[in-house]
Amino acid sequence: MSDLLLAKFSQYFRPRLIDALRGYNKARLSTDVIAGVTVGVIALPLAIAFAIASGAKPEAGIFTAIIAGFIISALGGSRVQIGGPTGAFIVIVYGIIMQYGYANLLICTIMAGVMLLAMGLTRMGNLIKFFPRPLIIGFTNGIAVLIILSQVKEFFGLQIEVMPADFVHKLQAIYHAASTMDAATVLLAASSALLIWFYPKAWAQKLPSPIVALVIGTTVVALFDLPVETIGTRFGGIPQGLPVFNLPEFTFATLRYLFAPALTIALLGAIESLLSAAVADGMIDDKHDPNQELIAQGIANVITPFFGGIPATGAIARTATNVRSGATSPVSGIVHAITLLVIVLIAAPLAKHIPLATLSAILLVVAINMGEWEGFRTLRKYPRSDSAVLVVTFLLTVIFDLTVAVETGMFIAILFFIRRITELTHVSVAEESPHADDGEAALLRKAVPKGVVIYRVFGALFFGAADKLETILAETHNEPDVLILKMNEVISMDASALHKLEHLHSKLQKHSKHLILCGPHTQPYFLMHQSGFFKQIGPENVVANIDDALRRARQLMQEKR
Repeated sequence: MSDLLLAKFSQYFRPRLIDALRGYNKARLSTDVIAGVTVGVIALPLAIAFAIASGAKPEAGIFTAIIAGFIISALGGSRVQIGGPTGAFIVIVYGIIMQYGYANLLICTIMAGVMLLAMGLTRMGNLIKFFPRPLIIGFTNGIAVLIILSQVKEFFGLQIEVMPADFVHKLQAIYHAASTMDAATVLLAASSALLIWFYPKAWAQKLPSPIVALVIGTTVVALFDLPVETIGTRFGGIPQGLPVFNLPEFTFATLRYLFAPALTIALLGAIESLLSAAVADGMIDDKHDPNQELIAQGIANVITPFFGGIPATGAIARTATNVRSGATSPVSGIVHAITLLVIVLIAAPLAKHIPLATLSAILLVVAINMGEWEGFRTLRKYPRSDSAVLVVTFLLTVIFDLTVAVETGMFIAILFFIRRITELTHVSVAEESPHADDGEAALLRKAVPKGVVIYRVFGALFFGAADKLETILAETHNEPDVLILKMNEVISMDASALHKLEHLHSKLQKHSKHLILCGPHTQPYFLMHQSGFFKQIGPENVVANIDDALRRARQLMQEKR
């Protein structure tokens, strides 16, 4: 019994760490440690920048990178995935904090974690692939634009007390504060951005550009006593020590308001983490377990808020850096989390000197790199339906929010998909053609009795195409005595199409006419059988091929005489 339970448990919960440690040796450990330390150093400025841009304290980003990064690597479904706070969440998290407060953000994150965990346990990891590519490009580019816009205040040193969350008011605030631009801040931010952008790629693996920009920017501010905002002047620094466990305060009355933002966090977290894992698969020629990855993401987002953390997911840039640094297993991700913890315990006091202008420059480059701008340049090459989904999703993400954008984008994509599938479904009089199958090509050599009409049905019969069955009798000037439907090319059928088929049969039966089904496929066959439709038309009127159909038609015509 225990072996059965263990096998069942391992079916739903099998981290890649277990498989990756088989045959593990000192050589692999050495490369994993080097990769983990490298990614840990890169993750430090990003974690701080993401937290500040999201409206949280710097330590919230660091603690998220430590705790969530450890859990995602230890329990995830990818060998090289690096988890933590990401730029994609900035806009969402900032909006939640502005509208509901930080305490409710923690509750939202826990709720999102439960949703992700449920997605993984119910094996929904593969469903993420049904999100259309134009939809993903649209909201990714929209988020990138919003991140860039959110950093205008810090980049130019504008005097804006609280940056509004929505797009229109954000533009208004920037416009009214344009005269408060600070020259020293702009110079530092622009220099940092140019350094990161034009940093030699050959040096990046050993000495990452964000760290170089951070060190130089901090040094310049300290040496020349530049009058720019730093982590110390804004937040008082970063606490030196381990994250403290706290129970978030919440009331059940507010939970119903938090469901929508929590769902947004869960969906974005699922999409981004699985996209990141897929990118990593291509780099290391591997295959991740999407359901196990969602389970790990869920656990991480449930636990992290109890230590003041913000939402976490798979980070594409850090994961790619991890791979390029030689990572071979989840051990590198665990080392990345430990590296961040050591930095916090030892060097936290130094963080108060980090200028916010340099952090904004880092985020600006991250946002530009995360956007898939090529999608806009190639719009003309896309079908109009895909272009519409991309543009609408992008605009709604920028002007309204990600929830509205994804819901509307998916709705439009579904409508266009239904239209395309409907266009592929054909109901027509069976005729011989160069592409006809053997049974149909032989029709001209067979004596089709007078009063018998044969129709060929091709494609998927579902609610979007079911009405095409109604055209059958409308196209025939005289209602046939026997109607044969060739259904061997109907790959799928739903209840709406079945209802139309029942209506067609009833209409024929009312005038003592007959319906014969020829060669129905497996799925339509079982649907019609289970619904009792075969009993309505008579099992003898469901035949395997066109010869049997014509034979049955002649028999019915003789009985009529």
